[in-house]
Amino acid sequence: MGTKLCQMARAAGFMPVAAAVVLVLAGCSGLIPGSRPIQLPELPRQADTLPGAQREHQRILTVYGGAYNDPKLEALISRTVDRLVAASERPDLTYRVTLLNSPAINAFALPGGQLYVTRGLIALANDTSELASVLSHEMSHVIARHAAIREDQARQAAIVSRVVTDVLSDPETGALALAKSKIALASFSRSQEFEADALGVGLAARAGYDPYGAVRFLRAMGRNAELKARSKPTPQLPDFLSSHPATPERVLNAQTSARRYLAPGAGEREHETYVASLDGLVYGEDPSEGFVRGRRFLHPKLGFTFTAPEGFSLDNTAQAVLGAKDGGSQALRLDIVRIPADQSLTDYLLSGWIENVDRGSIDEHPINGLASATATAQSDDWAFRLYVVRFGGDIYRFIFAAKHRTPATDLAFRYAIGTFRRMTLSEIDRAKPLRLRIVTVRPGDTVEKLAARMMIDRPLERLRVLNGIDVGDRVKAGNQIKIVVE
Repeated sequence: MGTKLCQMARAAGFMPVAAAVVLVLAGCSGLIPGSRPIQLPELPRQADTLPGAQREHQRILTVYGGAYNDPKLEALISRTVDRLVAASERPDLTYRVTLLNSPAINAFALPGGQLYVTRGLIALANDTSELASVLSHEMSHVIARHAAIREDQARQAAIVSRVVTDVLSDPETGALALAKSKIALASFSRSQEFEADALGVGLAARAGYDPYGAVRFLRAMGRNAELKARSKPTPQLPDFLSSHPATPERVLNAQTSARRYLAPGAGEREHETYVASLDGLVYGEDPSEGFVRGRRFLHPKLGFTFTAPEGFSLDNTAQAVLGAKDGGSQALRLDIVRIPADQSLTDYLLSGWIENVDRGSIDEHPINGLASATATAQSDDWAFRLYVVRFGGDIYRFIFAAKHRTPATDLAFRYAIGTFRRMTLSEIDRAKPLRLRIVTVRPGDTVEKLAARMMIDRPLERLRVLNGIDVGDRVKAGNQIKIVVE
């Protein structure tokens, strides 16, 4: 739940929620019968006044957490781009690369030569040839004018018609959903992807990089996607695989292209130089935007925390905190709005921001010293437990949803809302981001021993994915390994 969300809520005065758990339920079960879809505005109001490229740039920054400032990494990326440009068919083209402050694994290009790469992608790569394979792929889209063709097609189409289900319509929420869906839906065609693969591999090879970096990175993305699917049932930001599928056919295509240039093992990789640049890189969510630790969500900047019910997986998005359990049979959403100071919480529950509220279920009672109110609501397929809590001048809205509400689910929801509270000063001080640390493998170290030092869930699997270590592989003394620590 980014600070941008809070700023928008304050500026707009309200931010109604989309269909209880909006992206969670849309992702798990599609449209909810009996409710109406959001009517999305064509463009965010503020973005309308900006030139096209700048408007798209601002949308991307909004969706992906802004720019990530790291002079060391920026210099590494710039050097890589400069080498690729010099070796390309169009050395006259100029590119501007933005490193995005997002854990999503993504890279994409705009028609004018704006390249974007997330810190999540940078963390997954293991050498400069893998980074070069991503950048050269995106540059190839620009050189071949794929991005321009894609933009024209997207302009002619209705970008979003039924993205999420809602019981209300809100332009601010719609603007964010539009920005996100434009990126997710504007994917290249299969033939364009294969063309960019072949062009990118050749470009990287001519620049002196190991052309097999593309093969290794496609495989790394595939392994990461499998791990993410097992770990997070809730929807994520659009990632590289959503528009660049790492199918076996694509991996084979990249491998075939690489063989035309160099034998395996040839070309620059610079593993040690690359991973040294990653030391201290923020991994996962940035605490300034709130972050998840298991079932617990903490937002040091806003000063609150809560714990989801047992079995829930949480996801912190730009719009809200989302959670799901049992494949989506239960879900939750937390967001923030501002209402008039003299409006009671009961009146707000009945103000129309969500339909079918049971008036007889409304109950006002404090939670950990904070004024709050609760109610239930019902749609054709979902039962909702609503909570609104007044905290720091804002209203925090919890929506819990279950396919079938039972005393047990209601008890679990009540437990979760009971954990919502102010963070103490010491908790805020201790809330540090997870970071990558580069360690040297010592004699006697094993993959398991190194994984035990990781401050993250599924440490063994994540260590292997982050470092390109297959099951059964051993680490060698003196090697540089990425681990995740606080």
